[in-house]
Amino acid sequence: MAQAERDRRMVEISEKDLPVHCPMPGAPLWARHPRVFLDVTRSGAALCPYCGTRYVYKGAPRAGH
Repeated sequence: MAQAERDRRMVEISEKDLPVHCPMPGAPLWARHPRVFLDVTRSGAALCPYCGTRYVYKGAPRAGH
């Protein structure tokens, strides 16, 4: 595994965190980039295209479409 992959941050998400966007509230100023909304409920995970943070959905299955 490359060092860059090990250094990436992983964040577990539950229902209360939806909708998910990166950067998350409270991120330090140096870690800010344009806000991106991520769909973690379909596949169970999503990567931020800017910083590579991996968001993993650990909540209950979503009902609906």
